[in-house]
Amino acid sequence: MRILHVASEIFPLVKTGGLADVVGSLPPALAKRGLDVRVLLPGLPGVLNGIVGLKPVMQIGPVFGAAVVTLSLGKLPDSGLHAYVIEAPFLYQREGNPYVGPDGHDWSDNHRRFGLLGWVAAHLASGELDPVWVPGVVHAHDWHAGLAPAYITQNPGLKTPTVFTVHNLAFRGMFPMECHHELGLPMRKLTPHGLEFHGKISFMKAGLVYSSRITTVSPSYAREICTPEFGCGLDGVMRDRGSDLSGILNGVDYAVWNPASARIASPYSVDDVAGKKICKRALQLEFGLSTEARGPLFAVVSRLTSQKGMDLLLASLPELLREGAQLIVLGTGDGDLEAGFRYAASVNPENVAVHIGYDESMSHRFMAGADILLVPSRFEPCGLTQLYALRYGTLPLVRRVGGLADTVVDVNDDSLAADKATGFIFDDAARHALGARIRDACAFYGNQDAWLKVQKRAMLQDFSWDDSAMHYEELYRAL
Repeated sequence: MRILHVASEIFPLVKTGGLADVVGSLPPALAKRGLDVRVLLPGLPGVLNGIVGLKPVMQIGPVFGAAVVTLSLGKLPDSGLHAYVIEAPFLYQREGNPYVGPDGHDWSDNHRRFGLLGWVAAHLASGELDPVWVPGVVHAHDWHAGLAPAYITQNPGLKTPTVFTVHNLAFRGMFPMECHHELGLPMRKLTPHGLEFHGKISFMKAGLVYSSRITTVSPSYAREICTPEFGCGLDGVMRDRGSDLSGILNGVDYAVWNPASARIASPYSVDDVAGKKICKRALQLEFGLSTEARGPLFAVVSRLTSQKGMDLLLASLPELLREGAQLIVLGTGDGDLEAGFRYAASVNPENVAVHIGYDESMSHRFMAGADILLVPSRFEPCGLTQLYALRYGTLPLVRRVGGLADTVVDVNDDSLAADKATGFIFDDAARHALGARIRDACAFYGNQDAWLKVQKRAMLQDFSWDDSAMHYEELYRAL
């Protein structure tokens, strides 16, 4: 089977979040199962610099406002899988965030930049661009690739089935209705039964309406997005497509996320966790934190947004500090939240530290050095950081939503008796609920024998891509 994955980013070439990790890991896992898998990517600077042996396949410009567009083919540096790259310097040759300009606002031509991505996917499916390799299934990821199913259905002679994966329904890819002229979309698709969403074009809705099957990145999130609370206004569409919707849990590439690797101060494993204390001390020293704190070291590796519950954490910080614990934060996001964490660090320099930005290597040091990872999200499609934390023996403290609910077993009397506990869970998106669970975690940390037992159980959890890839293969074969 030939499967084409279509996405805007891929680890390690371009990454703004978990989407890149999934696109970097799922195709190789499918290839291990014997599928013929390729990836289609926009020609962002990181992609052009990282793809190996890039060679032109076809000149297809001018189109979508770019005078020169070339479809090229090379290989991904880690997996060696083939990757198509859309080289369109006018659209993609921009440093920094792939979606947002230096002024912090979305690029004004994002509709053309990512419309082109879906358009090329459809024409690859038709066999026009590379007759040597024609995909049997096109798998589009998130709103950036949402027009791929729409363009495929626009051709009445093209029967290629499509899978559309929702990584985060909150990002709906919304653009003014007048953009349809630049996208080549017929008026019949610009209705509430098609791409129209509150008077605008939604790339996300395009993927939801026109794909053959829809997946989300966890079973719980698949159920949640069919409700008004989590459906972001698209819950009616999700309910209409309910029979075509399934949740397949994301996996982790344990070759990358491995505490036995050399990315951290002292490698360790479930059989010998002594190195974790060395990693903790090294992290405290790196950020000027006291090494004498009596409580656990909490960590955040996240976008600093209200979706991620970072406002709840700021409100609960005094309680965390009263317990003798420490907090270290790695992330970027809303200016007010960044300022709030910076201020907290300035007035509590021995117990609070913040690094605004994202650093892949540093995130490994956070996972290795922290005792507890905080993920107090208001909603969370899957979450990958809690999966990384489990492998590093850093117990997640999460809200019971989406993939967090699917992957963490709460520390309570029943789960401890059954040897199943792997972390801490709270329910209400409220300061008091998070604060109470922080207190519980700090108290449990005081019993180091019980802590070590749960820590080792967490490290033994298997969330590799093997099981998820099997479910995706079954889905492709059904199509």
